[in-house]
Amino acid sequence: MTANPIIVITGATSGLGQLVAIEMAKRGAHLVLTARSKSRAEATEKMIKERTPTAEINFFYGDLSSMKDVHRLGQEISDAVPKIDVLLNNAGLHAFEQRITSDGLAEMMAVNYFAPWLLTHLLHHSLKKAGSATVVNVASEASRRHGELKIPADLLDTAPFTSKGSSAVYGKTKLLNIMFTAELARQWDGTGISIHALNPGFNVTGLGRELWFASMLERLLHFCRIGDPRRGADIIIRLMTDPNYQGKSGGYYNVGTGDPIVPVHPGGMKEMQSKLWNDTCDILRQKGFFGS
Repeated sequence: MTANPIIVITGATSGLGQLVAIEMAKRGAHLVLTARSKSRAEATEKMIKERTPTAEINFFYGDLSSMKDVHRLGQEISDAVPKIDVLLNNAGLHAFEQRITSDGLAEMMAVNYFAPWLLTHLLHHSLKKAGSATVVNVASEASRRHGELKIPADLLDTAPFTSKGSSAVYGKTKLLNIMFTAELARQWDGTGISIHALNPGFNVTGLGRELWFASMLERLLHFCRIGDPRRGADIIIRLMTDPNYQGKSGGYYNVGTGDPIVPVHPGGMKEMQSKLWNDTCDILRQKGFFGS
């Protein structure tokens, strides 16, 4: 990684994204952060500057469940930041009931899969101009509880689910992140951009904030020293900065060891990865957010 890299982070106002932003600011990075809430963005900026007063931070605002917002964010960032060294697709949602976005997509699928897919493509030119850039996608071993994967049906599924049934839907979105990473690595081979996915492990973050007992559970887990999000942030930072991962692309890596993980079936199948890619292109093109 170059000195004073420019790093774009989604979901940087809490959890893993915030921890990574704090640490990378200490290392001299110029931070380009996305946020929905101005108040949470201001609180995050204050937190970072208390530790690194000279930190350079720019916020861009939008709702990642809206592909219109994602498209606007991508254009605004690429216009303002012509060269990007790292893109961290960190923002995620575990919804416990079905909600449909203005684009007609399931909210969890929109935030966890379509948003990083589209944003990454919109920032392709800026990443390429860095000469040696990195895209890091936060996936999860929750992907192993995805049930049965059906492409493209799962991408457009808006059927209601219960909190119990939400785990399979969340797992599917994370499996799609792993598959997208592998296919993107092939599509962008020779561009100088490396793409990695990772399992951050169990982390006490705001991901499950919709649970009524979330705050009580978080306090209990902190007391028991379970789910320290610094471990998840560590593997993200390693994928960004460790020379051992440079020149590699398309892998899925584990928290702690940093070793490669074999994705659950059918996540490692090239034909399924290619089908996912093509179907995603078609869906976003039909909705007017990708290509011509």
